[in-house]
Amino acid sequence: MSKKDEYITMLHGAGGAVMHSLIRNYVLKHFGGAVDAEVPLEALDDAAVVGDVVLKSDSHAVKPLFFPGGDIGRIAVAGTVNDIAALGAEPYALACGFILEEGLPLKDFERILASMQRTCHEAGVSIVTGDTKVVEKGNLGGCVINTSGIGRRTEALERNLEVVKKYRPGFEARWILDSNLRKDDRIIVSGTIGDHGLAVLSAQEGLSFGGNIRSDVKPLNKLVRRLLDEVGGLVAMKDPTRGGLADALNEFSEKSGVGVLVYEDKIPIRRDVQAACEMLGLDPLEIGNEGKLVIGVVKEKAEEVLELLRSTEEGRDAEIIGEVTLEFSGVAMQTLVGGRRIISRPVGDPVPRIC
Repeated sequence: MSKKDEYITMLHGAGGAVMHSLIRNYVLKHFGGAVDAEVPLEALDDAAVVGDVVLKSDSHAVKPLFFPGGDIGRIAVAGTVNDIAALGAEPYALACGFILEEGLPLKDFERILASMQRTCHEAGVSIVTGDTKVVEKGNLGGCVINTSGIGRRTEALERNLEVVKKYRPGFEARWILDSNLRKDDRIIVSGTIGDHGLAVLSAQEGLSFGGNIRSDVKPLNKLVRRLLDEVGGLVAMKDPTRGGLADALNEFSEKSGVGVLVYEDKIPIRRDVQAACEMLGLDPLEIGNEGKLVIGVVKEKAEEVLELLRSTEEGRDAEIIGEVTLEFSGVAMQTLVGGRRIISRPVGDPVPRIC
């Protein structure tokens, strides 16, 4: 082991292979094995289930605090809400902890609070408790926020599961989990990828990409509720944040023990995002998002799910991007030139501190 390997680095929080290794080799060693958790910590899904309550804790250290299309307060609420919704639960109450850096302008703090209030209203949730600490001026970046939230089972989730059982006899899962994918399921992405990471990068580095790249950050719980209630057939779901679409698909593959084949020409990417990635040598599949969903759905309901998504503002650019297979393990992409490219789990998101 080199000296470099003995300390935390930025990669340990970047959402890719290095972060997953940190969690598995250190965190789970001490905190895994909760016997009363239906979806326990070691499942490494977007949230945990204890009884019929979904519980999620999320910390946010985005830099800078304000960026095109959003701010740290909006991410703090939307990110926690979306992680709870990804299991099929309805989020309804949040706790919020602020760590403020000495020297943060009070007008910026109030701007963050107002943004959180608006996002809570948009999502239909409330912040009901919290904590505030102040630390000496240094390298915090002004403010770090932790949000924790709880969600509950709904009749919409039960209807969704009944639809799944209709097409998949013997299906027993009570929640929408990364491990639920099976052969021939379809993979849907709810919109264009890479927008958030590029928006934050432009603010960090003072870059202009000649377009109007803005963060996609938004709460998606009401959209999820409609998908469960009006269509059904959803078996797996993630919001592809740090590590982007590539990391989310690899999590699906590893936890479900299946292969995932996606099609390059079906993955929605804005032209200005694609151009910026090419200019900077970045892979848009590895760049984080904050307002998109990757959804696994039984093939019989895929077109209906896509139709509903496209009828909404949040999902107007949705596409069926691939399918689940047993022909290989891992994730592969059918390229425009006719070959196949392996999509490995990224080492980490190439843009630091995006959330």
